[in-house]
Amino acid sequence: MLREVDRSKLDIEAAGDPTGSIFGLPYEEHECSLVLVPVPWEPTTSYGRGTAAGPEAIRIASPQLDLFDPELAELGIGEPWHYGIFMRPEDETVRRLNAEACRLADQVRRGDGARAAEALAGVNARSDELNAWVRRCTQELLDQDRIVGIVGGDHSVPFGAIEAHARRYPGMGILHVDAHADLRDRYEGFAHSHASIMRNVLDAVGDLGALVQVGVRDVSRAEYELAHLHPKVTPWPQHVIGRRLAEGQPWAALCREIVEALPSHVWVSFDIDGLDPSLCPSTGTPVPDGLSFAHAMTLCATLLRCGKTVVGFDLVEVAPSGVVGDEWDGNVGARVLHRLCGLAIGSRLASA
Repeated sequence: MLREVDRSKLDIEAAGDPTGSIFGLPYEEHECSLVLVPVPWEPTTSYGRGTAAGPEAIRIASPQLDLFDPELAELGIGEPWHYGIFMRPEDETVRRLNAEACRLADQVRRGDGARAAEALAGVNARSDELNAWVRRCTQELLDQDRIVGIVGGDHSVPFGAIEAHARRYPGMGILHVDAHADLRDRYEGFAHSHASIMRNVLDAVGDLGALVQVGVRDVSRAEYELAHLHPKVTPWPQHVIGRRLAEGQPWAALCREIVEALPSHVWVSFDIDGLDPSLCPSTGTPVPDGLSFAHAMTLCATLLRCGKTVVGFDLVEVAPSGVVGDEWDGNVGARVLHRLCGLAIGSRLASA
């Protein structure tokens, strides 16, 4: 059940609270329908680190947003903040696990024989701990009838949340926006790599109904073959999208075709590198091409237009540049996050 907040607490014409949880909103968790769980985790990143700082970069940039979404207003949810959005503080347990796992992952990559094998086991053990932590947090929030969003961190972080949601919503689908298929088996030896999240989901989440992948353009042969042969996977690689747009097919029609492959309940897994890298230049593994911001937001809104219920979501791989005053990656991430929150709240309203 959605909770309506006391709107008088927020002066909509004033700047948001920069020390608040998210979007400058003045609400506490117990008042809110949607709870965001930050997961600052990045030991398995294979090219560039920084995504562990993503949740905080998004939070810092988020008060700059206007809290009105004109496109979602056409669908009845222009101001999702009316139902309360809260982002938890980062948990010290996750920070500790990340620091330990990053140190061990560096040993793995140095290839010190037996020491590397021991370090690999240590990373995998801490990944298991992280998955259990995310699963537990998610289940507790679901039991309170909250909507849950996971904010990474690298793309391995939502595994426990996807497991918990698949149990709550058997047969749910995943809309996966990403430059990469993430279907590798134990990439670099890591059992829960950012490059293998969707392979792990396919292998371990028996209640999954469908996986629809959009924007993939950097993929191995094995991943390509798995995506095209697995009965639960529908691939929409970026080159196919580009070709069909070049042939004159409207993006709105393609979005409907993409979304119609999903069941009624949908988890959205949004890796920021699914966007054109001009929108996320500091992400760990940027790839040329990708969805424009407008195309990505239209795809998201099509979930509501087609009557899908967004049961939860993750936003991952946002990384700040490290340059003082440069909030571009966090700014774009905050806008994607706001749209995902609106989808989840709006679809719950529509199904009430």
